[in-house]
Amino acid sequence: MKKQGKAIAMISGGLDSTLALAMVRAQGVEVKAINFYTGFCITETQRRKGGRQDGTMPQNEALRAAADLEIEIEYIDISGQQYLDMVLNPKYGYGANANPCVDCRIFMMKKAKEVMEREGADFIFTGEVLGQRPKSQRRDTLWAIEKESGLKGRLVRPLSAKLLPPSIPEQEGILDRARLGDISGRGRTRQIAMAGELGLADWPQPAGGCCFLTDESFSRKFFDILGQREAAGEPRTIDRDDVVLMTTGRHFRISPTVKLIVGRTEVENGTLETYAGATRARLAARSHTGPVALVEGVATWEERLLAARILARYGKGKDQPTVEIEWRDPDGGVETLVVEPERDEARVEQLRI
Repeated sequence: MKKQGKAIAMISGGLDSTLALAMVRAQGVEVKAINFYTGFCITETQRRKGGRQDGTMPQNEALRAAADLEIEIEYIDISGQQYLDMVLNPKYGYGANANPCVDCRIFMMKKAKEVMEREGADFIFTGEVLGQRPKSQRRDTLWAIEKESGLKGRLVRPLSAKLLPPSIPEQEGILDRARLGDISGRGRTRQIAMAGELGLADWPQPAGGCCFLTDESFSRKFFDILGQREAAGEPRTIDRDDVVLMTTGRHFRISPTVKLIVGRTEVENGTLETYAGATRARLAARSHTGPVALVEGVATWEERLLAARILARYGKGKDQPTVEIEWRDPDGGVETLVVEPERDEARVEQLRI
């Protein structure tokens, strides 16, 4: 008789992880799903900040998929300093941007292993496909992730299982290898066909592009802030507040040690208000309606004027001869700067991060 088993599913809510979940459940395996919040998740960050710039509220696809498939899911926050330290010092390096994909997967798998042991489960599985991603889903990196996470033989990729060595659950009879997949590469034709075969008529869209660290614009801000701190003689580190601010507003590098962040929406203005004070100056127009801005670093008089001019450019007074900008220092000191809105678009773009 086929041995019964229990598994932990790492799901994103995309097509691949949903298919993997359906394949394993079809073999009579009890499944509990988990999903991780890293602090760099685009959708969840938008949700926590009140929605997208267009006012719409995205949904968490992993939670939706679990609800649709009627399985238990545990949502785990791993966005603390231990995760951030890994992002800063990845053993396997970065991808095209600031994405330490291999190290990130190892970190997640170690956390998943803790859940597996706590739940008394037999294995963990994911929706990973051999060769689908150039850095984290090569044969060698899939093996490195399995080995370094302590899950040798206990980490299953159902969609590509026939192209990989037999796992312990297959050897123990928990999974029938003949009913697992042999998919590889970046195409999704076979996955779409499988969705139909498994009766998944309303499967969620693939969840690619869900991490800020893979975004070129965000990555510029990420490496810029590290450069700023090195220039100021500060430790090369970031914290959760830095991550929130990197996802908020327009960023301008005024000097090697001074940065300006200008809000784009009411939601972002509210976020910037929250982070003004202790180490950041707050700027806002007094004479006209406009955005809120923060300045990080100790600005010279010339840098203050430049920051004020850029801020004035994005308010209702942008076409006026002058705008009054209130500058509030971290220590509470307040002064009013009367400036002409910056009209040199090329200069503004040159300063934009």
